[in-house]
Amino acid sequence: MSWRSYTASQIFLTLSAFSSPPRPPCRWARRAPFTMLVPVSNPLTRTRRRLANRFSPLQNMSWSLCAVVAVLSLVQGTPAVGSPQTEGRSSVHQHGDRGGNYNLTDAEPALLEEDMPVEKLVPEHYPANRAAAVAQHYLNTQHGSPYRWLWVEKVLSATLEEVADQGRKYNVTFMVKETVSDKSVGLCSSEVLFPANEGQALPQQGPPLQAPPQVNCSCEDLLKSNTNITEEEDALYLQLKNNGTLVSGQNIPDSNGFIAPEMRPFWHLGAVASSFVMLKESNESTLYNMAQVTNVTQLETQNDTLMFQYHVLLHEMVSQEIISWKLQVSWCPADGVRVLNAEWQPKSFLHG
Repeated sequence: MSWRSYTASQIFLTLSAFSSPPRPPCRWARRAPFTMLVPVSNPLTRTRRRLANRFSPLQNMSWSLCAVVAVLSLVQGTPAVGSPQTEGRSSVHQHGDRGGNYNLTDAEPALLEEDMPVEKLVPEHYPANRAAAVAQHYLNTQHGSPYRWLWVEKVLSATLEEVADQGRKYNVTFMVKETVSDKSVGLCSSEVLFPANEGQALPQQGPPLQAPPQVNCSCEDLLKSNTNITEEEDALYLQLKNNGTLVSGQNIPDSNGFIAPEMRPFWHLGAVASSFVMLKESNESTLYNMAQVTNVTQLETQNDTLMFQYHVLLHEMVSQEIISWKLQVSWCPADGVRVLNAEWQPKSFLHG
């Protein structure tokens, strides 16, 4: 009869027969797994013997259990590599046990492109006001005149978002004020997109070459107020057109901030013309304003359009730099203000 035909209970009984119960005390005590002879007359020996007699049944039982486990493993056999039991455990480890190590190929794929978040800006802070100033320059290029110089009265709200492969877009809502009449002309909403790649300027070679911001504005109240040409514009146009002498002026305003009343339309016209340059030169690191008209001269023309040559000083408020530009400006009530030519002037012009 083969040993594999025995049942587990028969094997357990067979092994139990070999394990003898503890023997009564004798002159010599046996300690497993080593044999050591100690005289009984020694008190320490009697203590060790009592402990050995107390724990020997547990030792015999543990040896019996170990033998049963070993025989059962032989009866059931050892799983071979690649058996269903091994493959099942490996599958659980790689796929089912998400708390430990798992196959990385089973992980969920990451998002290829995340949605661009929209950041809410504080209306009183620089980024919101910078974008609103660019929108202001744009409005002046479209609706400005010697008697209409538009200004941002208050920024109400602004947001910023990244536009992939294009740049950073600001959405700004603000109140517009007409500086000449000192009256609010309504609410405007604007989108200002600063291109992603900004140019770099070379020393003493003028401002950087860059793509200007892209601006879209919606100002219904402003358009309504701009439907009719004002009486002041008509009167100024006829005066300059029929005047026998060409008008000129300089240092508007002067060092004390004074502007003669008759020169105010030319100050406003210079500010509107400067908006063409400030719009083109603006980026996310600038904030422009016109500081002074150093001189203005009316030019002779052969048509209904009035022509002027301006030298203006622009104040870049972030770097606190004063920049000089030479502008050739045209104006008539029907066509509005246009800048035909703009030349950046080196810093030596300021001291010349």
